[in-house]
Parts: sequence; structure tokens; C-alpha cells
Amino acid sequence: MKNMNRPPHLPRWVAVAAALVFCSTVLSSVHAQRPGGRRGAPTVDEPFVGITTSDGKQKGLFTIESTGVSTEPVRVAADAFLAGLTDQQRQRTVFPVDDTEWRKWDNRHSPKRQGVGFDEMTQDQRTLAFEMLQQSLSAKGLKKTKDIMKLNGTLGELAKKPQEYNEWLYWITVMGKPSESEPWGWQLDGHHVVINYFVLGDQVVMSPVFMGSEPVEAKQGKFAGTIVMQDEQDKGLKLIQMLNDEQRSEAVIMNRKDGNNNLTEAYKDNVKLDYAGLIGSKLDDAQKEALLQLIAEYVGNMREGHAKVRMSEVEKHLDETYFAWIGGTTDQSVYYYRVHSPVILIEFDHQRRVAPFRTSEPTRDHIHTVVRTPNGNDYGKDILRQHYESHSH
Repeated sequence: MKNMNRPPHLPRWVAVAAALVFCSTVLSSVHAQRPGGRRGAPTVDEPFVGITTSDGKQKGLFTIESTGVSTEPVRVAADAFLAGLTDQQRQRTVFPVDDTEWRKWDNRHSPKRQGVGFDEMTQDQRTLAFEMLQQSLSAKGLKKTKDIMKLNGTLGELAKKPQEYNEWLYWITVMGKPSESEPWGWQLDGHHVVINYFVLGDQVVMSPVFMGSEPVEAKQGKFAGTIVMQDEQDKGLKLIQMLNDEQRSEAVIMNRKDGNNNLTEAYKDNVKLDYAGLIGSKLDDAQKEALLQLIAEYVGNMREGHAKVRMSEVEKHLDETYFAWIGGTTDQSVYYYRVHSPVILIEFDHQRRVAPFRTSEPTRDHIHTVVRTPNGNDYGKDILRQHYESHSH
């Protein structure tokens, strides 16, 4: 256990007690994160608060404003996708923009999904679905999404369970009516890739986003050569290795990683998570640039113009952005890291194997990542609240 940013004047027993409380919070959160499945997850019916610290929600971070980056191509592609569905498909795919369906996503393979699945789409419908994703995501983000879907097919080959794991077991829902001025959005939901994409005018909020894979590389089979999540893995390791001893002692919460550590996966919309690790104001210029490059690896899954807007928001809070680490710091280590600021939360986690076999120790062949917008703007909800306050509905 490393010290928890203990000031020089603070008695050691106080710092130790604080560290124990922190670890207890982490462990209890890890146990609490096991969602009960879509059929009985009660958390989606709780009022939405968002990811906050124990000090409560920080207000005034998000405003309705023009970004100057058009969302028209996304709207046109979404309209075309919906027009390509049958009446029955469309009826179960479209939800109100403020529906709790937003919050029912699950990164596991088993829960029953709403919307229209790629497995039931015609080839023309799949083309329209991917066109909507293409207009919303960067080339890198689209490729990563498709590669995760392919690796789910690889998992089906390895587990010999294609009915449970394959590249087409992913579903799309549309929230609200695609519009130039009214709020709307879409969601992609399935095993190891979930994207929530909210639109209001020319503003976009793309979170929560879950991306991961097991395995992370197809070494044989239909999708041999497909590999994902390596840049997220390597850029996090690069940053921790750039830190000096004093900085690293603050960043590393625990040296040993025994299990899964992500705290904000499915059904974890209202987690209280305090800042931990090394604060950005203690980084030098090269280290700050490495931190920005790490964050950009995740934000860059959005279309370039919208990603630039998002990164400008991130940079405003860079000095109050924390970097925390659990696990080893060698090129062979398994680890967890977290980037946490008032406006972005990123988690990366090497997880235990689940399929086609289980392991008690984490592995580099099973990765989970989560991106969230803290302080109430996941799913664009803070912007949506402001919209409702200024427009009668």
C-alpha cells in the first residue's frame, strides 16, 4: 500500500487509516458492482445522479452551446437507418429521449436486449446501421467497434458457443426522433462494446462508453490477426513509467492486482468515487502531454471535430485530473488505471478470464475499459435537464 498523498505534517497513523478506508471503499465497490442482470437490476429505476465524489455534484461544468461542428450527417444516417427497418422493428427500436432504456446497457453477453439486433438485420439494414456508426465515430473508433464484434465471434469459436458469442449479437436503439434542434440519440449495446451517443443541436455527449474484449487477439479462426485495446494498454503503462519515484508513490494505490477493479461498469450510474492518485498539477510538461495522449486515445473514438471539442473541455481541467494505478509497472504486468477529473472518468482494467475457461488471476487477454462523464452528464443528462428547463415539453 502506498501513501495517499500524505502531507509532510500529517501523522502516519492518520494516513494509514485513510488508506485503509480507501481500500475498503474500493473493495466494497468492486463487490457491489456485480449487476443483477437486466431482468432485475433495480438501479435503473433510481433517480439519475451521475458519478460524483463524496462532496457531491459539481455544478456549472456543462452548458448548452454551439460547437460549430455539424451533427447533420449523423441525423441523416439515423433517419435512413430507421427508414430501413420494418414497422415492427422500428416500434421496438425507438424510445423516448428521456427513457430509462439508456441506463439498461450491459457489457456482459447474457441479458436480453431491446432494439433491433445485427443478427436479425438484412445486409442492407446492416449497411445502414454501420453508416450511422461511421458518421458518429472516427475511423479508428469504427474499426475498434467492428474488431470487438469480430473478437466476440472468435470467443464463440474458442468456447464452441456461437449461439452465445458471435459478431452479430449487438443491438441498436434510438432515443427520441433524430432532429436538428431537439434532443435525441442512439445506443449500441452488446458484449464488450456499448456506446451511448446523445445529440442536442451540434453538441454530442458520447458516454458511457464501454469497450473491451476477451480474447484481445484472434490468433486463429475466421478473424485471425484481429487485435484490440493495445494502445489503451500501452499508453497507460508509458505514463506510469514516466513518473519519478515520488510521483509514482502517489499514483500507485496498490502494488498488487489480484482481481477485477473497474468500478463504473453496467448499472453503476450513481457511484460516489473520490479522487485518488497523482494530481495533474504535479506533472511536468512531457508528462502532461502523455496524459493528454492517453485521454485522447479514448476520446478519439468520436468523430474528429467532436473529439476536439471534448478534448478542449478536458484540457481546462487538466491540472485537477488525477491518475491512479493498481498493479505492476513492467511490460509484462497486469494492472488497473484510472483517469479522473470533473469532466471525464476513464477506467482500464486487466480482468480475470471468464470464457472459454476461468482464471483466478487477471490476464492481459481480457480487458475492460469505461469512459464516463462525471457530475451528471452521462447520456447528456445535464444538458438535457437544461434544455427542459428552457423549453416547455
